[in-house]
Formats: sequence, structure tokens, C-alpha cells
Amino acid sequence: MHPSFKLLPTTLLLVGAVTATQVQAVEVIEERIATEHHELRLERIASGLEHPWALALLPDGRYLVSERPGGLALVDETGEITRLDGVPEVNARGQGGLLDVVLHPQYGDGDHDWVYFTWSQAGRGGTATTLSRARLDGEALVEVEAVFVQDRYSDPGRHYGSRLAWLPDGSLLMSIGERGSPERAQDGGDHAGSILRLTETGGVPEDNPFVDDEATLDALYTLGNRNPQGLTVATDGTIWSTEHGPRTGDELNRLEPGENYGWPEVSLGFAYTSDKRIGRDSAPGMRDPVHVFDGRFAPSGLAEVTSDAFPAWQGDLLAGGLLSERLERLRLAEDGSVSSEVILDGHIGRIRDVRQGHDGYLYLLEDDARGGLYRLVPAD
Repeated sequence: MHPSFKLLPTTLLLVGAVTATQVQAVEVIEERIATEHHELRLERIASGLEHPWALALLPDGRYLVSERPGGLALVDETGEITRLDGVPEVNARGQGGLLDVVLHPQYGDGDHDWVYFTWSQAGRGGTATTLSRARLDGEALVEVEAVFVQDRYSDPGRHYGSRLAWLPDGSLLMSIGERGSPERAQDGGDHAGSILRLTETGGVPEDNPFVDDEATLDALYTLGNRNPQGLTVATDGTIWSTEHGPRTGDELNRLEPGENYGWPEVSLGFAYTSDKRIGRDSAPGMRDPVHVFDGRFAPSGLAEVTSDAFPAWQGDLLAGGLLSERLERLRLAEDGSVSSEVILDGHIGRIRDVRQGHDGYLYLLEDDARGGLYRLVPAD
């Protein structure tokens, strides 16, 4: 536990009563957390989630939470958890399982009420990162269909990547890690170790950067990526990704179409079994990271702050950390430099996902066997 984390009496608070049926009971974990610009209150909305991986906020105020062992949880305003039927049978060995979940950007209009999710699918030779979509009907997923499957099933069961993010043109970005085999990230004929750009039905957009390159798969948007588990598209259209290095060397990258981000030829990290550096600091034709996190940050979850609830953070990025148990705010200067501030440090444990909600507040998932859904709001 971080030394600055003060234990306060746990209280229950009624927040945001809109009608008699929309009163939400939350548990206050920390009444006041001081940061450089804002004072925050940390609340827990729900607990008892089994290794939660990703969060999507439904228009009616409920939450969809993917659980890595294979559950898709529907969490209501009171924190009650209902696990949905109809989820495909995932392979939850190693780092695999049910992973990211996002809504179609036009969700709520009836025609586009699709829930998209990534998962590790078992097949001949191991597992593959798969993208499926489905509709939500009561307490079940219906019309479930796999729209994209990684081109190669393989072992070991790690580095699935699996973050999803929509671009303004309606195309969908999807990260796939190099699956524990570094050389695959430099192979343009392999989906592993890359960011893909897909249509909403899992096809390939005609203007993808490699569609005229016979040596590179059409779905690839970038390559040379180790294991990206943070992905967000900012309001100005720029694409940001946080990516696990080996031992240290975790990166923030600005993604550009057709670029190579270096792994394993370029890295600022070390081998797990020795103090040997992996790769070079930089190389021609390969993009350097915009920012390298201190120590072993282990990034997962990334969101841009646009909410009026946090006016001093407009345009900043919030990155979650697993091993570090930190939430960091990243400010991007016009000269390309990045400054950072630690917002949370051990307050809730391993931070797996970070989202900004429709209400302007910030939502976090704690990766644990009995993990929780948390919210940061301005302190009164």
C-alpha cells in the first residue's frame, strides 16, 4: 500500500438520484485524493468481478464488464452483477480469455446495437485472437458472430493484445500482441505483433496502408508492436497506444498508418532472465516511442480526458498500470515532450482498464480474482 494512502472509514453514499429507481449506492474508498490540479474522490461501484478486463458503458447507465475467465457481466446502478448467457467458450489459459469489449459508435439507434468483443479462441495449433459481435437481449447475447480471426493459431498463451478503438470514419482498430514470439512482430505476413484496421463487419478498408503490398497482410495498420493493451483515439483524430515492453521499456506510441514500431529490433527494455538489453535504442525506418514509462509500469487501459468535470486535464491521457498499480496522467506538449503525474499509486491494485463515462467521470477496473469497478469524481 502506498504510504500516502490514508485509510478512511468506509461509508455508503447515495449519488446522482435522477428518479426513485435510479439511485446508485457506491462505497467511498477515499474521500479526498490531492493531485496537481484537482481533488478527487475514489468510489467503488461493484466488487466480486472475476479478473475483469474491459468496461463498456451502456446508454442507460449500466456497465458491461468482460471477465477474463469467460464471463460478460452486466452491472446495474446499484452494483448488482448479472452474468450474460450466450458468450462463446473462450480459452482462458495463460493470459487468454474474454478480453476487450466496446459498443458500436452508433449504439442505441436500433440498427447498430452491436457489442464487439475480443477473445482467445482455441483451434488446431493453439489459440487465436478473435473479434466477435453480438446484440444484447435482456440477460443474454444473441446473434453472436465471429467477424475476424487472427490468421494463425499458436502457442504460448500470452500477448493477445486485444484492445479495440473506433476511428472517426467508422473503421475499427484492434491490437494483437506477438503471442510471445518476438520475431512475428516484424513479419508482415502475420497478424501477430500489429495493430489492425477493420470495417465494422471485420473486412479490410480499401485505404489500409498495405493493401498494395504483396508482402504484407491487408488488415495491418502498423507492425513491430509487442503487446499493446492501451488504445484510444483522441478527439483530434490522433491514435495513442500503450504497449508492454519486456522488463521495463513500456511505451506510449502515437500510431501512424504503415509505420513499424520496432519490436524486437528496437526496445528500451531488458530480458527477463538477465540484465541484457533487447535491441537498439533506435533504428532507421522504425518509430520511436513518444514516452517510456519509469520502471515496470505494465500498461493496460488508456483514455483521453475531455470532460468538463476535470477542466485542467483537457486533452491529457490517463494510463493504467498492472504491476505498478498506478494511474498516470500524461500531458503532451506541442514540442513533443510528455510530462506525467501519478494520480493513483496502489489505491485499488492492478489497473486493467480506464474509461471516461457519459457522465464525464472516470472509471477503472481492478484486475483481481475478486476485482472491482471504481469511479473517480471531483471531491466535494
